[in-house]
Amino acid sequence: MTAVSGVGPWPGTDALEAATTVVGDLVDTPDEVEGLPFAVLLPARGPWGDATGAAVALLADLPSELGPHGWKLADRPGRDLERARAFAREDLDALAVAAHGYAGGFVLPVLGPFTLAAEVYLARGDKILSDPGALRDVVASSSEGIAARVADVRRVVPGADVRVLLREPLLAPVLAGAVPGFSGRAPLRRVPGPVVAEALSALADTVRTAGASAVGMHGGSSWSALAAVRASSVDAAALAVGGIGERGWEEVAGLVEAGKSLWAELPSQASSQCAGPDVAGQADVLLRPWRTVGLPAARLRDVVLLAGAPPEGAAPDAARGALAGLVRAASIVAERAEG
Repeated sequence: MTAVSGVGPWPGTDALEAATTVVGDLVDTPDEVEGLPFAVLLPARGPWGDATGAAVALLADLPSELGPHGWKLADRPGRDLERARAFAREDLDALAVAAHGYAGGFVLPVLGPFTLAAEVYLARGDKILSDPGALRDVVASSSEGIAARVADVRRVVPGADVRVLLREPLLAPVLAGAVPGFSGRAPLRRVPGPVVAEALSALADTVRTAGASAVGMHGGSSWSALAAVRASSVDAAALAVGGIGERGWEEVAGLVEAGKSLWAELPSQASSQCAGPDVAGQADVLLRPWRTVGLPAARLRDVVLLAGAPPEGAAPDAARGALAGLVRAASIVAERAEG
Protein backbone atom coordinates (compact mmCIF):
# COMPACT_ATOMS: atom_id res chain seq x y z
CA MET A 1 0.00 0.00 0.00
CA THR A 2 1.01 3.65 -0.35
CA ALA A 3 3.42 4.54 2.45
CA VAL A 4 4.54 7.70 4.25
CA SER A 5 7.96 8.46 5.76
CA GLY A 6 10.47 11.30 6.00
CA VAL A 7 13.98 12.31 4.98
CA GLY A 8 15.33 12.66 8.52
CA PRO A 9 15.70 16.27 9.76
CA TRP A 10 13.40 17.28 12.63
CA PRO A 11 13.16 20.42 14.78
CA GLY A 12 14.50 20.58 18.30
CA THR A 13 17.37 19.05 20.24
CA ASP A 14 15.64 16.33 22.31
CA ALA A 15 16.33 12.99 20.63
CA LEU A 16 13.83 11.01 22.71
CA GLU A 17 11.03 13.50 22.19
CA ALA A 18 11.64 13.59 18.43
CA ALA A 19 11.85 9.80 18.05
CA THR A 20 8.76 9.26 20.20
CA THR A 21 6.79 11.78 18.14
CA VAL A 22 7.75 10.36 14.75
CA VAL A 23 7.25 6.73 15.72
CA GLY A 24 3.97 7.47 17.47
CA ASP A 25 2.52 9.51 14.61
CA LEU A 26 3.51 7.04 11.90
CA VAL A 27 2.26 3.88 13.59
CA ASP A 28 -1.16 5.52 13.95
CA THR A 29 -2.17 5.88 10.29
CA PRO A 30 -5.36 4.96 8.40
CA ASP A 31 -5.68 1.35 7.24
CA GLU A 32 -4.99 2.27 3.61
CA VAL A 33 -1.68 4.02 4.45
CA GLU A 34 1.49 2.34 5.71
CA GLY A 35 3.37 4.56 8.13
CA LEU A 36 7.13 4.07 8.01
CA PRO A 37 8.80 5.65 11.06
CA PHE A 38 12.21 7.09 10.27
CA ALA A 39 15.41 7.84 12.15
CA VAL A 40 15.45 11.53 12.98
CA LEU A 41 18.30 13.99 12.59
CA LEU A 42 18.45 17.07 14.80
CA PRO A 43 20.42 19.81 12.99
CA ALA A 44 19.68 22.25 15.81
CA ARG A 45 22.32 20.40 17.86
CA GLY A 46 24.97 21.89 15.58
CA PRO A 47 27.40 20.40 13.04
CA TRP A 48 27.83 17.26 15.16
CA GLY A 49 24.14 16.38 14.80
CA ASP A 50 23.25 17.39 11.24
CA ALA A 51 23.34 15.09 8.20
CA THR A 52 27.06 15.57 7.57
CA GLY A 53 28.00 15.14 11.22
CA ALA A 54 25.91 11.98 11.45
CA ALA A 55 27.54 10.63 8.29
CA VAL A 56 31.14 11.22 9.38
CA ALA A 57 30.27 9.58 12.71
CA LEU A 58 29.44 6.40 10.77
CA LEU A 59 32.61 6.29 8.65
CA ALA A 60 34.71 3.23 9.42
CA ASP A 61 38.44 3.86 9.94
CA LEU A 62 38.26 7.37 8.46
CA PRO A 63 38.33 9.87 11.35
CA SER A 64 37.20 13.45 10.77
CA GLU A 65 37.31 16.76 12.58
CA LEU A 66 35.83 20.21 12.20
CA GLY A 67 38.01 22.76 10.43
CA PRO A 68 37.51 26.41 9.43
CA HIS A 69 35.40 25.38 6.43
CA GLY A 70 33.53 22.42 7.90
CA TRP A 71 34.34 18.74 8.32
CA LYS A 72 37.63 17.37 7.04
CA LEU A 73 39.43 14.06 7.31
CA ALA A 74 41.86 13.81 10.22
CA ASP A 75 44.89 11.75 11.17
CA ARG A 76 43.22 10.47 14.36
CA PRO A 77 39.87 10.72 16.16
CA GLY A 78 39.37 13.84 18.24
CA ARG A 79 36.75 15.62 20.31
CA ASP A 80 34.60 16.68 17.35
CA LEU A 81 34.24 13.13 16.10
CA GLU A 82 33.56 11.83 19.61
CA ARG A 83 30.80 14.41 20.02
CA ALA A 84 29.21 13.36 16.71
CA ARG A 85 29.43 9.70 17.72
CA ALA A 86 27.92 10.52 21.11
CA PHE A 87 24.91 12.05 19.36
CA ALA A 88 24.66 8.92 17.20
CA ARG A 89 24.60 6.76 20.35
CA GLU A 90 22.03 9.06 21.93
CA ASP A 91 19.81 8.77 18.85
CA LEU A 92 20.05 4.98 18.93
CA ASP A 93 19.18 4.86 22.63
CA ALA A 94 16.20 7.16 22.03
CA LEU A 95 15.00 4.93 19.19
CA ALA A 96 15.24 1.85 21.40
CA VAL A 97 12.86 3.50 23.89
CA ALA A 98 10.51 5.14 21.38
CA ALA A 99 10.13 2.03 19.20
CA HIS A 100 10.09 -0.59 21.96
CA GLY A 101 7.96 -3.49 20.74
CA TYR A 102 7.51 -1.99 17.27
CA ALA A 103 7.38 -4.33 14.29
CA GLY A 104 7.18 -3.03 10.74
CA GLY A 105 8.90 -0.90 8.15
CA PHE A 106 11.51 1.59 9.32
CA VAL A 107 13.46 4.09 7.20
CA LEU A 108 17.08 4.90 7.96
CA PRO A 109 18.04 8.14 6.14
CA VAL A 110 21.79 8.66 5.78
CA LEU A 111 23.92 11.03 3.74
CA GLY A 112 25.34 9.17 0.75
CA PRO A 113 29.07 8.90 0.02
CA PHE A 114 29.13 11.13 -3.07
CA THR A 115 27.49 14.08 -1.35
CA LEU A 116 29.76 13.45 1.63
CA ALA A 117 32.79 13.54 -0.67
CA ALA A 118 31.54 16.79 -2.20
CA GLU A 119 31.20 18.43 1.23
CA VAL A 120 34.06 17.07 3.37
CA TYR A 121 37.69 18.06 2.83
CA LEU A 122 40.81 15.97 2.77
CA ALA A 123 43.07 16.32 5.80
CA ARG A 124 45.40 18.43 3.66
CA GLY A 125 43.89 19.58 0.40
CA ASP A 126 40.63 20.12 -1.42
CA LYS A 127 37.39 18.22 -1.03
CA ILE A 128 37.50 14.42 -1.00
CA LEU A 129 35.92 14.42 -4.45
CA SER A 130 39.17 15.83 -5.87
CA ASP A 131 41.07 12.60 -5.07
CA PRO A 132 39.83 9.40 -6.81
CA GLY A 133 41.57 7.17 -4.27
CA ALA A 134 40.08 9.04 -1.33
CA LEU A 135 36.65 8.88 -2.96
CA ARG A 136 36.91 5.10 -3.24
CA ASP A 137 37.94 4.93 0.41
CA VAL A 138 34.95 7.03 1.46
CA VAL A 139 32.52 4.87 -0.54
CA ALA A 140 33.90 1.71 1.10
CA SER A 141 34.02 3.28 4.57
CA SER A 142 30.51 4.70 4.24
CA SER A 143 29.16 1.34 3.08
CA GLU A 144 30.69 -0.39 6.10
CA GLY A 145 29.46 2.28 8.50
CA ILE A 146 25.89 2.32 7.17
CA ALA A 147 25.81 -1.49 7.35
CA ALA A 148 26.88 -1.29 10.99
CA ARG A 149 24.12 1.26 11.68
CA VAL A 150 21.55 -1.04 10.06
CA ALA A 151 22.72 -3.84 12.34
CA ASP A 152 22.48 -1.49 15.35
CA VAL A 153 18.91 -0.50 14.51
CA ARG A 154 17.89 -4.14 14.07
CA ARG A 155 19.51 -4.93 17.42
CA VAL A 156 17.63 -2.27 19.41
CA VAL A 157 14.37 -2.68 17.45
CA PRO A 158 14.30 -6.38 16.53
CA GLY A 159 10.97 -6.07 14.72
CA ALA A 160 12.17 -3.31 12.37
CA ASP A 161 12.20 -3.98 8.63
CA VAL A 162 14.99 -1.51 7.85
CA ARG A 163 15.03 0.36 4.54
CA VAL A 164 17.99 2.63 3.89
CA LEU A 165 17.45 6.00 2.23
CA LEU A 166 20.70 7.37 0.82
CA ARG A 167 20.43 11.16 0.63
CA GLU A 168 22.51 12.40 -2.30
CA PRO A 169 21.43 16.00 -2.98
CA LEU A 170 24.80 16.78 -4.62
CA LEU A 171 24.93 13.72 -6.86
CA ALA A 172 23.71 15.62 -9.93
CA PRO A 173 26.55 18.21 -9.65
CA VAL A 174 29.01 15.35 -8.98
CA LEU A 175 27.91 13.63 -12.21
CA ALA A 176 28.04 16.91 -14.14
CA GLY A 177 31.42 18.07 -12.84
CA ALA A 178 29.81 21.15 -11.27
CA VAL A 179 31.03 20.88 -7.65
CA PRO A 180 33.22 23.93 -6.95
CA GLY A 181 36.72 23.39 -5.60
CA PHE A 182 38.14 25.25 -2.63
CA SER A 183 39.59 28.05 -4.76
CA GLY A 184 36.32 28.56 -6.61
CA ARG A 185 38.22 29.00 -9.90
CA ALA A 186 37.41 25.61 -11.37
CA PRO A 187 34.97 22.81 -10.54
CA LEU A 188 36.18 19.43 -9.36
CA ARG A 189 36.38 16.52 -11.76
CA ARG A 190 33.13 14.79 -12.69
CA VAL A 191 32.45 11.21 -11.66
CA PRO A 192 31.13 9.12 -14.59
CA GLY A 193 27.69 7.58 -14.29
CA PRO A 194 28.88 3.97 -14.54
CA VAL A 195 31.31 4.55 -11.65
CA VAL A 196 28.47 5.96 -9.52
CA ALA A 197 26.14 3.08 -10.45
CA GLU A 198 28.79 0.50 -9.57
CA ALA A 199 29.47 2.17 -6.22
CA LEU A 200 25.77 2.43 -5.38
CA SER A 201 25.33 -1.26 -6.22
CA ALA A 202 28.24 -2.27 -4.00
CA LEU A 203 26.92 -0.14 -1.14
CA ALA A 204 23.41 -1.56 -1.52
CA ASP A 205 24.75 -5.12 -1.49
CA THR A 206 26.75 -4.41 1.67
CA VAL A 207 23.84 -2.94 3.63
CA ARG A 208 21.48 -5.69 2.49
CA THR A 209 23.94 -8.21 3.89
CA ALA A 210 23.63 -6.37 7.22
CA GLY A 211 19.87 -6.87 7.16
CA ALA A 212 18.38 -3.97 5.19
CA SER A 213 15.42 -5.10 3.08
CA ALA A 214 15.69 -2.27 0.55
CA VAL A 215 17.86 0.70 -0.43
CA GLY A 216 16.59 3.93 -1.98
CA MET A 217 18.62 6.87 -3.28
CA HIS A 218 17.32 10.44 -2.92
CA GLY A 219 18.78 12.72 -5.56
CA GLY A 220 17.24 15.92 -4.22
CA SER A 221 15.24 17.89 -6.78
CA SER A 222 17.27 16.88 -9.85
CA TRP A 223 16.13 14.03 -12.08
CA SER A 224 19.51 13.85 -13.86
CA ALA A 225 20.82 11.35 -11.31
CA LEU A 226 18.04 8.85 -12.05
CA ALA A 227 20.00 7.16 -14.85
CA ALA A 228 22.69 6.11 -12.38
CA VAL A 229 20.04 4.73 -10.03
CA ARG A 230 18.41 2.84 -12.88
CA ALA A 231 21.75 1.27 -13.81
CA SER A 232 22.44 0.19 -10.23
CA SER A 233 20.99 -2.48 -7.95
CA VAL A 234 19.36 0.17 -5.73
CA ASP A 235 15.69 -0.68 -5.19
CA ALA A 236 14.10 2.77 -5.31
CA ALA A 237 14.72 6.32 -6.44
CA ALA A 238 13.61 9.21 -4.24
CA LEU A 239 13.04 12.65 -5.69
CA ALA A 240 11.49 15.97 -4.77
CA VAL A 241 8.90 15.89 -7.55
CA GLY A 242 7.42 19.37 -7.16
CA GLY A 243 9.19 20.94 -10.14
CA ILE A 244 10.85 18.23 -12.23
CA GLY A 245 8.80 18.97 -15.36
CA GLU A 246 7.79 16.76 -18.27
CA ARG A 247 11.30 15.47 -18.99
CA GLY A 248 11.80 14.55 -15.35
CA TRP A 249 8.55 12.60 -15.26
CA GLU A 250 9.54 10.73 -18.42
CA GLU A 251 12.69 9.65 -16.56
CA VAL A 252 10.58 8.62 -13.58
CA ALA A 253 8.31 6.58 -15.86
CA GLY A 254 11.30 4.77 -17.35
CA LEU A 255 12.60 4.02 -13.88
CA VAL A 256 9.24 2.64 -12.65
CA GLU A 257 8.84 0.58 -15.80
CA ALA A 258 12.30 -0.86 -15.15
CA GLY A 259 11.03 -2.22 -11.83
CA LYS A 260 12.26 0.46 -9.41
CA SER A 261 9.97 2.09 -6.87
CA LEU A 262 9.45 5.84 -6.52
CA TRP A 263 9.82 7.57 -3.17
CA ALA A 264 8.27 10.98 -3.85
CA GLU A 265 9.06 13.97 -1.67
CA LEU A 266 6.06 16.28 -2.05
CA PRO A 267 6.06 20.04 -1.47
CA SER A 268 4.30 21.38 1.59
CA GLN A 269 0.56 21.82 1.39
CA ALA A 270 -0.73 25.19 0.33
CA SER A 271 -3.23 26.68 2.73
CA SER A 272 -5.84 29.41 2.83
CA GLN A 273 -7.95 30.94 5.59
CA CYS A 274 -11.14 29.83 3.88
CA ALA A 275 -10.34 26.33 2.65
CA GLY A 276 -7.52 25.32 4.98
CA PRO A 277 -4.71 22.96 3.90
CA ASP A 278 -4.92 21.82 0.27
CA VAL A 279 -4.50 18.08 0.77
CA ALA A 280 -5.88 17.22 -2.68
CA GLY A 281 -3.53 19.71 -4.33
CA GLN A 282 -0.54 18.13 -2.62
CA ALA A 283 -1.59 14.66 -3.80
CA ASP A 284 -2.11 15.98 -7.34
CA VAL A 285 1.58 16.98 -7.54
CA LEU A 286 2.13 13.22 -7.87
CA LEU A 287 -1.14 12.01 -9.38
CA ARG A 288 -1.51 14.33 -12.38
CA PRO A 289 1.91 13.74 -13.97
CA TRP A 290 1.67 10.04 -13.05
CA ARG A 291 -1.42 9.77 -15.27
CA THR A 292 0.06 12.01 -17.95
CA VAL A 293 3.09 9.77 -18.53
CA GLY A 294 0.84 6.71 -18.64
CA LEU A 295 1.96 4.90 -15.51
CA PRO A 296 -0.59 2.38 -14.19
CA ALA A 297 -2.61 3.47 -11.18
CA ALA A 298 -1.89 0.16 -9.43
CA ARG A 299 1.82 1.03 -9.20
CA LEU A 300 0.90 3.90 -6.86
CA ARG A 301 0.70 1.21 -4.17
CA ASP A 302 4.51 0.98 -4.35
CA VAL A 303 5.06 4.71 -3.85
CA VAL A 304 6.46 6.07 -0.58
CA LEU A 305 5.54 9.70 0.09
CA LEU A 306 8.29 11.58 1.90
CA ALA A 307 7.98 14.59 4.16
CA GLY A 308 10.80 16.99 3.35
CA ALA A 309 13.08 18.68 5.86
CA PRO A 310 11.19 21.26 7.97
CA PRO A 311 12.14 24.89 7.24
CA GLU A 312 14.88 26.32 9.42
CA GLY A 313 13.38 27.59 12.64
CA ALA A 314 10.23 25.49 12.32
CA ALA A 315 8.61 24.28 15.53
CA PRO A 316 8.04 20.58 16.22
CA ASP A 317 4.27 21.13 16.05
CA ALA A 318 4.63 22.47 12.52
CA ALA A 319 6.65 19.42 11.49
CA ARG A 320 4.01 17.15 13.04
CA GLY A 321 1.29 19.02 11.15
CA ALA A 322 3.15 18.60 7.86
CA LEU A 323 3.56 14.88 8.50
CA ALA A 324 -0.13 14.49 9.36
CA GLY A 325 -1.09 16.37 6.20
CA LEU A 326 1.08 14.06 4.13
CA VAL A 327 -0.70 11.04 5.63
CA ARG A 328 -4.02 12.53 4.47
CA ALA A 329 -2.57 13.08 0.99
CA ALA A 330 -1.39 9.45 0.99
CA SER A 331 -4.98 8.34 1.62
CA ILE A 332 -5.99 10.09 -1.61
CA VAL A 333 -3.12 8.43 -3.49
CA ALA A 334 -4.08 5.03 -2.07
CA GLU A 335 -7.67 5.57 -3.19
CA ARG A 336 -6.53 6.32 -6.75
CA ALA A 337 -4.35 3.19 -6.70
CA GLU A 338 -7.46 1.11 -6.04
CA GLY A 339 -9.54 2.95 -8.63
